[in-house]
Amino acid sequence: MKKIKLLTTVFTFIIGITFFSACGGSNTSSDERNATESQNNTTKEVTSEVLDPDAKSDSKGVGRFTSVDVSPTIDKEMATKGQAVFETKCTPCHKTTADKLVGPGLKNITDLRTPEWVMNMITNPEEMTKKDPVAKALFEKHLVQMTFQNVDDKQTREIYEYLRQNDKN
Repeated sequence: MKKIKLLTTVFTFIIGITFFSACGGSNTSSDERNATESQNNTTKEVTSEVLDPDAKSDSKGVGRFTSVDVSPTIDKEMATKGQAVFETKCTPCHKTTADKLVGPGLKNITDLRTPEWVMNMITNPEEMTKKDPVAKALFEKHLVQMTFQNVDDKQTREIYEYLRQNDKN
C-alpha cells in the first residue's frame, strides 16, 4: 500500500512538473527551450548509441578495487566459497544464467567486465550506478538499484572466482 501511495505521489509530481513546464512556467523563450531540448535529445541519442550495457567494457568502475590479480586457472576452493556466499547473498536478485531475475543474469559477466568492475559493483553499487557509465546504463535498462549485501573484500573476490568458474562451464 505504501508503494502505491509513493508511486501515485511521484507520478502526480511528474505530471505537475510537465504541466507547469508546458504552460510557460519558465522565463525561457520557446526558441531557447527548443534549442535546449534538441541538444538534450542529441546527447541522449549519442549516449544510447555509444554505450550498450550488454557490450564488453574495460572499465574498472568506481571504488577501492583498482588492480585485481587473477590467475589464468580457477581457484576451485575460492570458487566453492564464493558459490556459498553467492547463493546466500546474490540469488534473490541474480541468476548465473543469462536470464534476468530482478537484476541481470550474470552468465559471461567475467568475459564482459574487468575483475575490478565486478568487485566494485558488488561492494559499491550505489556509487557505481551514479558515476560509472556502464553501471548507469545497466540501471536504466533494469530499473533496479543493486544494494550492498554486506560482503567483505575476501568474500567479494570469492564471488568473482565463482562467477569465473560459472563462465567457464
